[in-house]
Amino acid sequence: MSAASPFEADAQGWVAAARRLPSPNFEARPAGAVPTLIVVHNISLPPDTFGGPEIADLFLNRLDCDAHPYFDQHLRGVRVSAHFVIHRDGALEQFVSCDARAWHAGVSNFFGRARCNDFSIGIELEGSDTTAFEPAQYATLAALVKALAARYPIRALAGHSDIAPGRKTDPGPHFDWARLQRDTQLADAYFPCFRQPGAPDATL
Repeated sequence: MSAASPFEADAQGWVAAARRLPSPNFEARPAGAVPTLIVVHNISLPPDTFGGPEIADLFLNRLDCDAHPYFDQHLRGVRVSAHFVIHRDGALEQFVSCDARAWHAGVSNFFGRARCNDFSIGIELEGSDTTAFEPAQYATLAALVKALAARYPIRALAGHSDIAPGRKTDPGPHFDWARLQRDTQLADAYFPCFRQPGAPDATL
């Protein structure tokens, strides 16, 4: 028997490979809801700035909104979270158990099913719409996605822009979906937003 992946979620929904930073911004999933969708995002705070503690500070409700005009104008009073953040060097942080409902998607709809937070796992990549992602980020993302798909009944992956079109643009034009599929070896059915014309819609 092969050893368990360090990216596999444990019985409480936490991943050993991740630095655990529990966010208060979560709640129980609705009765009977399980994660069937993985949503890929990008995030940088301030925009297009990498390497600081601000992402974690935001998800932990300790961001100093006086430190930058963007924080004051857009993030003061905001309460958000994601299950995971993957930094530029591939380092993984986890803020919410995969079994719980993180506040990452907002108003959203996936092929007719609304409230994507109810049935999704949110993964933030430190990055922006203007910058290519790092190989180390793809490596961590692929390992995490494969482990999550083995642990939970994941049926599809999508970008934030796919479930909130017109409102969100991430993970942006530089995110390589073909690379993620190649690295994970997941079937085309897991990528319904990038399916061939005529393929059936996803049902989650």
